[in-house]
Amino acid sequence: MIKEIQDIVCAFEKAALSSKACALATVVHVQGSSYRRPGARMLVTDDGMLTGAISGGCLEGDALRKALHAITEGKNKLVTYNTMDEDDAKFGVQLGCNGIVHILFEPINIADVNNPISFLKKALAIRDTAVLATLFSLKEKRQQIGTCYLQQATGVTYYADVFINLSAISKDTIIADVAVAFATRQSVITMVEDGDVQCSAFIQCLPPPVSLIIIGAGNDVLPLVAITQLLGWDVTIIDGRSSHATRQRFSQVKNIIISKPESALASVNIDDTSVMVIMTHNYNYDIEVFKQSINKDFAYIGMLGPKTKMQRMYDGLQNEGIIISDKKRNSIYSPVGLDIGAETAEEIALSIVAEIKAVLMGKNAQMLRHKAIAIHQ
Repeated sequence: MIKEIQDIVCAFEKAALSSKACALATVVHVQGSSYRRPGARMLVTDDGMLTGAISGGCLEGDALRKALHAITEGKNKLVTYNTMDEDDAKFGVQLGCNGIVHILFEPINIADVNNPISFLKKALAIRDTAVLATLFSLKEKRQQIGTCYLQQATGVTYYADVFINLSAISKDTIIADVAVAFATRQSVITMVEDGDVQCSAFIQCLPPPVSLIIIGAGNDVLPLVAITQLLGWDVTIIDGRSSHATRQRFSQVKNIIISKPESALASVNIDDTSVMVIMTHNYNYDIEVFKQSINKDFAYIGMLGPKTKMQRMYDGLQNEGIIISDKKRNSIYSPVGLDIGAETAEEIALSIVAEIKAVLMGKNAQMLRHKAIAIHQ
């Protein structure tokens, strides 16, 4: 989802340079089954360009018309698509998802420094969690307040004029819900009720991009970087070989560090969303970096190579008097990757990225057809 937001912000900035009018479409609420969940977004320009997605492609055509209508009227508009209705042909689409999708369309006023796109841009500005509040009403003819409040993990807040005009009780309710989202790192939909104000609030938790540190710059790293760039991850390459760790080979990664193994992690910012994959194919380099990582807060450490290599490292560190706790061992994955029968560098990269995603989301990477419950809770 962060990659989608990055693409939307980039597309908006290009559209603004060409003086194109834009509207932001956001899935704010879903009942039943839907291809995209709350928080999915799509930017629509007045010449019909679409960035992002609010469905699997079945809603985009009608959504384009609704977005252009919102741009023309200059006000927010909530549209409901009832995919449980067998007569969904009235939308000009064949949905078949068996759910109800509520999409908020917000025309973007470039002159407003706190428009919805600016909130998204501010959320991306720092490498930390942010929480965004979007107010909407499922009742007809109710005012659609829209995206109005952003808080960064540092405590810095931004709000639209419409938020200022809310009552103190309403504002306190939203701020309290934002605090809950920070504490749980979960997005929620709540109610805001105070006098004439009665609406739903989509409180969205926006985590920072995954920070992937790859130890190694060999050819098998190239497909791993390519896949993670599609996902919008922040990637750092670390290697001792200046001939391998170059911008020419890794033009899109965030950082490239050429370092001896004993200082490889010295200049890297590591947080609880940081993950690392060690794959230099040099045992001495690998074990030295692994030793440094033991006291770091990595959410995941993957080691390329067989189990015997990992056990050799454990034994070697134990001989040095370095004991690795069970908790730390639980964050170490070796051999790295999911068992998907991978053979080529590209297939191995896919298995590694899938395993990292599963670990970060607390999933067991089973086949979806074996789940007894709904995919999204």
